[in-house]
Amino acid sequence: MAKFPFLLFLALFARLEGLGEGQDECKVDSRCKKHGPAIRFPFRLKEDRQPGHCGYPGFQLTCDEREQTVLELPYSVKLLVKKIDYKSQVIHLQDPKGCLLGRLIKLNLSASTFQFYPDSESYYLSAAYALYNCSEPKRYLRFLIPCLTTAPGDHIYAVPSYAYYSSLTSCTKIGNYTSSLPYRLFSDLSDNLVLSWSEPNCTKCESEGKLCGLKNHTTGHHGIECLHMPKTTKGSSITLVVTAIVISVLLILALGIVVLYRVYNSNKMLKEDEVKIEMFLEDYRALKPSRYSYADIKKITNQFKDKLGQGGYGTVFKGKLSNEVFVAVKVLNDSIGNGDEFINEVGTMGGIHHVNVVRLVGFCADGSRRALVYEFCPNDSLEKSIFSEDQKNHFLGWEKLQDIALGIAKGIEYLHQGCAQRILHFDIKPHNILLDHNFNPKVSDFGLAKLCSKDQSAVSMTAARGTMGYIAPEVFSRNFGNVSYKSDVYSFGMLLLEMVGGRKNIDVKVENTSQTYFPEWIYNRLHQGEVLGMISIEIEEHAKIAEKLAIVGLWCIQWYPIDRPSMKAVVQMLEKEGNNLTMPPNPFASATKTNTSSKGFNRELEIISE
Repeated sequence: MAKFPFLLFLALFARLEGLGEGQDECKVDSRCKKHGPAIRFPFRLKEDRQPGHCGYPGFQLTCDEREQTVLELPYSVKLLVKKIDYKSQVIHLQDPKGCLLGRLIKLNLSASTFQFYPDSESYYLSAAYALYNCSEPKRYLRFLIPCLTTAPGDHIYAVPSYAYYSSLTSCTKIGNYTSSLPYRLFSDLSDNLVLSWSEPNCTKCESEGKLCGLKNHTTGHHGIECLHMPKTTKGSSITLVVTAIVISVLLILALGIVVLYRVYNSNKMLKEDEVKIEMFLEDYRALKPSRYSYADIKKITNQFKDKLGQGGYGTVFKGKLSNEVFVAVKVLNDSIGNGDEFINEVGTMGGIHHVNVVRLVGFCADGSRRALVYEFCPNDSLEKSIFSEDQKNHFLGWEKLQDIALGIAKGIEYLHQGCAQRILHFDIKPHNILLDHNFNPKVSDFGLAKLCSKDQSAVSMTAARGTMGYIAPEVFSRNFGNVSYKSDVYSFGMLLLEMVGGRKNIDVKVENTSQTYFPEWIYNRLHQGEVLGMISIEIEEHAKIAEKLAIVGLWCIQWYPIDRPSMKAVVQMLEKEGNNLTMPPNPFASATKTNTSSKGFNRELEIISE
């Protein structure tokens, strides 16, 4: 192994000697400071630091007095450049004054070479907005912009043009945004802005490891070409040779560190875990959840004073942010997992904005101390509502149960179809459905979730995941079919039947063993045309709701995945008026029989390797 740095040095030296003739006045990379973003075509530095043909018109950058890289957009909007992704043609910007929306009031990108980067359809629902200054808070106005206030008692709101409010008393219109801005800028008040460009298109050159440049070194709007790496002068090659020597020395030192690292193998897993999470969070920085320190977490939770619950992966505490917004903080156990659950939760939930999926507000990753900060749902989980011992006083009502079932179905359908990648939850159960102040359901706990592309439907798994009683048959045995998004459909069906019965699908407390498996008891009652006879069914309309939920649930728990509907079809069934749903086949017939009763729900599911 010790020969490797020496051989690498010889290779670098030979390469540098080959570059020792000639000099292109456009450097490969130029920077305002040592660790600043690399600047190359189509960008160039102004102030006579690079000639005009080194960049494309409209892509000029400057260095400020603190050696920070600055991009000036139309109407003198100056933002700091944090990162440039040349392969994706995306630039990450930040407002140095901490009030991005205030800087963008006059921005009009129609006069620029850049566009807002559409990284997620749910993030970028653009619209025009008007600004109103109100002398008192308006609860029905969502987008409060604190950094625009100039006097005590002022409340500056951004109101979308598509919204209509009959009364804006005590409010004065103070301006308009001249162009449509991304929805997420108002919903999250971020100081980060992501822009993209389509012209010039240098993605082909970048993918081939070549430079991009203007043809014939012109400065007009002409075509571009891929160029070979520029050659350096002999004087510059000496500097590069020295750099190669330094790199070789550093490689030798790195190998020594690796040897020492193996000696202290007891800390290996912990260090790899921290590095993995830090690398993930570095890539994740452009997304929206805030990163908190462990000191912030202690402050938010008032030193972990108000405990909400305890689970296998951590403890949940009630907390409060500075703007009087309540949150739920899950402090993860140090000894649980290797960071995969944390990365799963943050990576999956950070890109989700849906009314029926709990929102991830932020996270903490200080070494081995990790926490997740969610929106607070004051009515706890669905489990505590439907499995209450005092059902008469805690029963939510059949209309509300129907609304909750439909909301959960829409949330799961969004995970399967509405995101950039399909998200498979693998742990749908009443405990993981939270209820907000209006008892609207929100799917939570994505520690077991998996991602896959939308054009692929099934996943291969090395071990079963989920909670007993809700895990689909194919997760245990591939004789029933491939593991896919239909596994979530099965779990949802079990949840529906538990909502109908107000009890768990397998109840060890029931003395009569013939009724222990509750879903089969429901099927037999419906098949024989008998009333379900559940608690709180007092009128015919309630009986129809209970029957509809039961029938949909039985469709969802069919043994074979191809017999189960998609979540889109489930939503349509739950939205149907009346009681005209078709009774499903008996899901409790012998599971070993060849399945010949399929109704054609996605017969072929392509396998995705885990």
